[in-house]
Amino acid sequence: MSGTLFDKIWNNHVVKTIEGGPDVLFIDREYMHEVTSPAAFENIRRRGIKPLMPERITAICDHNIPTHNHLRPVQDPLSEAQISALERNTKDFNIPFFGLDHPYNGILHVVGPELGLTQPGMTIVCGDSHTSTHGALGCIAFGIGTSEVETVTATQCLLQYKPKQMNIKIEGSLSKGVTSKDLALYILSQYGTDLGTGYFIEFSGSTISSLSVESRMTLCNMSIEMGARGALIAPDSKTIEYIRHTPYAPKNFNKAITHWQTLFSDPDAVFDKIIEVNASNVSAMITYGTNPGMAMPLDGVIPDNSDDKKFVRALRYMGFAVGEKLIGKPIQNVFIGSCTNGRIEDFRLAAHIINNRKIADGVKVWIVPGSAQVLNQIKEEGLDKIFTTAGAELRLPGCSACLGMNADRVPSGNYCVSTSNRNFEGRQGAGARTILASPITASAAAVTGLIVNPIEFI
Repeated sequence: MSGTLFDKIWNNHVVKTIEGGPDVLFIDREYMHEVTSPAAFENIRRRGIKPLMPERITAICDHNIPTHNHLRPVQDPLSEAQISALERNTKDFNIPFFGLDHPYNGILHVVGPELGLTQPGMTIVCGDSHTSTHGALGCIAFGIGTSEVETVTATQCLLQYKPKQMNIKIEGSLSKGVTSKDLALYILSQYGTDLGTGYFIEFSGSTISSLSVESRMTLCNMSIEMGARGALIAPDSKTIEYIRHTPYAPKNFNKAITHWQTLFSDPDAVFDKIIEVNASNVSAMITYGTNPGMAMPLDGVIPDNSDDKKFVRALRYMGFAVGEKLIGKPIQNVFIGSCTNGRIEDFRLAAHIINNRKIADGVKVWIVPGSAQVLNQIKEEGLDKIFTTAGAELRLPGCSACLGMNADRVPSGNYCVSTSNRNFEGRQGAGARTILASPITASAAAVTGLIVNPIEFI
């Protein structure tokens, strides 16, 4: 029987279907961090039970950790309490844990794929919305709430209603200097942040095939900003080679490949909704408001949507006006990192722009790798010298300035060109003004102190 890629993976993991209700879905891997796990463990202890399959859980501290150093105790008392709780809980229940001093420490959604813990055909959950990132390797991956973290930890299963399915088919070649981050922002600008509500997205088409696995992760990461439950991309030869030499790659790799090659949507598979995108229409993008859908081409002007109170409030918060261009606007901060753009590919792009240039006066630039392994790659390739010679600050791995949950915050009123995924009010700190962009655009802003079209630097 024909089906979509999502159908094939989902059906292979259904333990039981409840008549008139949800499915009981087996979960292959649970990722766990310090923020959404403490309450789950408290309840597990209170109930007198233990994790059913601790070997299928991977725990990492990433949200609250400082990136200027990893010294303990962490200065913020709440952060230290959550980190200590995860250390204690994983030790008590024999759960694999990559702590702050571990060579595999970093952001869960960077570490999981690069270690080969994330594999095609899996079901994956985490108490974090951007778990969708892992879908780029051909698996069903989505975020869950704290009570669901408890359920999966205790039973390795989860009650889930099967979502509707959407195929976003992207054909053609992206223009010079245009990345998958720009592609995501373009889709958001055209279709809005509620495009995927109630759906799981499959990205397909020649454009997707041409993207690297790391670029695919950026796109699947941003599917959450489209309102989707998650997103996935069929595995191909690039996926196989990405996983082949990872520490946790399957021991019988050829057998795994045979299975992975069956993971695709059949030609006659039925989707609930299909959207077609022409990649040649996509240009370098930037946001001007307080949600990722408020995006426009770099050389565009802010559109007029003054009838929308949220739009008016967003422009007031950002200090922008209808009909205004952002090109030439001064900025004070640049953040290159996060689970969206914190992989080695992103830092290579940034280094290409920053090389032999200086960070503009009055601009603070944070280069924050998504994992310890990425940091090592940065150093091995000499990118660290490019960044530090220019005047940027290379920091330790962590979620950092993506969210105002740790010490890495943007000052109130400052503009920050950021490669992260969200630009909500106060996302990077109280009063911070976040402008989302690709690593290329962010790097060009870093060396000019202005929002500029990076094409001249490429």
